[in-house]
Amino acid sequence: MGVPALVMSAVGLWGLDRGGMWRDEAVSLQVGRRTVPQIWLLLHHVDAVHGLYYLLVHAVLAVHPGEVVLRLPSVCAAAVTAALVAALGTRLARPRVGLWAGLLYAVVPMAGHYAQEGRSYALVAAGATGATLLWARAVQDPSRRSWAAYGAVLGLTCLLHEFAVLLLCAHAVSLALAGAGARVWRGWGCAAGAVAVSLVPMVLVSQGQAAQVAWLQRPTASTAQGLCRQFLGSSGAVCAVCLVLALAGLSGLTVRRRDITLAGVALPLTVVPPVVLMLASQVSPLFVDRYVLYALGGAPLLVAAGAERVAGAVGRLCDGRPAGRPVPRSRKALRPALVTLTGVLAIGLAFLHQFPLLRADRDPRTRPDDLGAASRVVARELAPADPVLFLPANVRNVALAYPGAFRGARDVALVEGAASSGSLYGREAGPREVWRRLARLKRVWVVADPDLLTGRRRPHNPTLRAELAVLHRDFTGRREVLRGGLAVRLYVRDPLPAAASRPRAPELRSPRPARW
Repeated sequence: MGVPALVMSAVGLWGLDRGGMWRDEAVSLQVGRRTVPQIWLLLHHVDAVHGLYYLLVHAVLAVHPGEVVLRLPSVCAAAVTAALVAALGTRLARPRVGLWAGLLYAVVPMAGHYAQEGRSYALVAAGATGATLLWARAVQDPSRRSWAAYGAVLGLTCLLHEFAVLLLCAHAVSLALAGAGARVWRGWGCAAGAVAVSLVPMVLVSQGQAAQVAWLQRPTASTAQGLCRQFLGSSGAVCAVCLVLALAGLSGLTVRRRDITLAGVALPLTVVPPVVLMLASQVSPLFVDRYVLYALGGAPLLVAAGAERVAGAVGRLCDGRPAGRPVPRSRKALRPALVTLTGVLAIGLAFLHQFPLLRADRDPRTRPDDLGAASRVVARELAPADPVLFLPANVRNVALAYPGAFRGARDVALVEGAASSGSLYGREAGPREVWRRLARLKRVWVVADPDLLTGRRRPHNPTLRAELAVLHRDFTGRREVLRGGLAVRLYVRDPLPAAASRPRAPELRSPRPARW
């Protein structure tokens, strides 16, 4: 277990300081720097599902409020997950299977990606894998204490992200495959019921905040195919080999009745949570691959189980003996070490094959945006007391995450700050007030989504439509820098003709692209 944890730690720490955060990480940072009462106020309006994580981040950032420190809990959680995957493989099969599974988890690019994310998903994966290990122990040695430990860990994991509750479905399928007895079902049912009841308040609150995921779309067959590639290895060759080994590992799905098997645990863990969420998302889109990151732990277990079966078959062929016949004593001492080393070397080759993908993932440009790069442009271009406008309001995230770059700047549209208003990005003035504020300016810096400025994205918010309409009618863009997925553009007011009448408020229709 120690070796997979060390490898995962090395992968997670490698290139941890990317020099920039993307939007979700920036939210974690700026919320974590608030006081506990301010975080509590925020959770009444948005991000209730991340409340426990924000409180954890608040404690971590008390040591040092930086983006590297923000990501350290995820690195530690990923290392713990790799160790727990190894422990599961050891418990349900044998030590070398656990070693292979833990190492496979550590070198999968998806695990390395979220090990470096300042979000809750790596912690959820650690909690879910730990809960699965406790579940296996409770099934094999049922007692009130063992089921209570399982329920407590899973309940805490669900508080980190409510979709971890789908792990209950995976464990139920595993019990059905094992033909578990009434005593086991009763113990599991009590623990599962306690977890479900404890999650009800969060579900009720998050239902009122469902607009946050309104951007999600229904998953398709290509979504499922992409998730399969992420679970088995992003490289085509590695994915193909792992798929073959995983299918070989399924041969032990129901070998021993009334007892759980490695395949009987790993297959539902890998398949059930993503499938259930994808099916539910056909009615109300909720699926994002990171929401089921915790299911990744089952894939290396299946692959390792298949590798063990292949190794056994090859060994029998080399000995010229049928299945079930014992190995001669002279070969018993050498073979296990050789087989284990061969598997480790094969995983090392898989790591080298995927190394370009892992290295590219350390580049902040591979994220949806890079607020650090945008903040450096702002720090270079803006002068103290310069007015600045954020389009749309959530772009203000860059100023909240990197306040030093905006020190002294005047936020044109802001009425109340993010922390005091209990929101992620602050409260803005209405369309008329924003128009009056812009009417007094001769120049304004705009930090914006480039698609809004070019007209490729149509605004729906009235204030945003008013801001774009004024910029189009009264200002001309003079200078622009595109960095990290954001546009930083200087707008200068057009000179008014001598006979110009007093300016009037613009119509709040979707504007044409702003002039350049």
